[in-house]
Amino acid sequence: MARGRVAKLAGAQLLLIGALGIAQAHSHHRVHTVADGPGLRSASALVIDETHSSVLYSRNAEVAAPIASITKLLTALVIADAHLPLDERIQITQEDRHLHKGSFSRLAIGTTLSRGDLIHLALMASENRAAHALGRTYPGGLDAFIPAMNAKAKALGMTSAHFVDPTGLSEENVASPEDLAKLVMAASHDPTIREYSTDRRYAVAVGRHKVEFRNTNSLVGNPTWDIVVQKTGYISEAGKCLVMQAIIDDRTVVMVLLNSYGRYTRTADAVRIRRWMEAKLSEHSSHTKA
Repeated sequence: MARGRVAKLAGAQLLLIGALGIAQAHSHHRVHTVADGPGLRSASALVIDETHSSVLYSRNAEVAAPIASITKLLTALVIADAHLPLDERIQITQEDRHLHKGSFSRLAIGTTLSRGDLIHLALMASENRAAHALGRTYPGGLDAFIPAMNAKAKALGMTSAHFVDPTGLSEENVASPEDLAKLVMAASHDPTIREYSTDRRYAVAVGRHKVEFRNTNSLVGNPTWDIVVQKTGYISEAGKCLVMQAIIDDRTVVMVLLNSYGRYTRTADAVRIRRWMEAKLSEHSSHTKA
């Protein structure tokens, strides 16, 4: 199982986040360019082989940009750090409704769910009202939650990141691919975030009806993929975004894809990365045997 392998690699991951650092990885390891890379269509990208602490591919990886609902990974981490009870019941209120940019929610005002349910829906289905309610009910409310988000980002070494809301609907939530790689690696250590972000579907009671939510990442339901943690995102300023930690040929790999144009581009780019890696590894294996 991937989660078991991730646990074994925890020490190596922490070293990569801390002592090595992404900037040092750029200078100490070869970074593949567009010419010999996987031919990605995303405007910004970063691919890291955590197992060997190396950067495999980088494009605009140091440039901060809007990250949309990738934000929700940080929201979940801040909630986890506060050790708030997951079974506490939280009601969706009018305060969670003022969200902008034409965002849609299937959680009606008055719906009451557990904090665990809200985290589940925020990570798996990118539910904006769920994420907003998590921040609103944090001790001290949003006035305390937003500084906690930025403090957590700083603690993770996300040097160019800045956050103003827990959903990612604001274009002012920005980070670079280098920042987001650190966020993904940190999130991969939390078993709840791993489980919820990679769940295929989840149903909750909304009023008198059960409403089923599905994962926003189609790769989660693909049996050929071994995904440890993931999150998608979209607002017009950010384009389509995707971050993942996955196991590819027994290697723990982090992918960050920002500003992908087209409905399927971010997923197709993830597939391109995997095929490119498998081809490179196969080529290396052939040379070694020769």
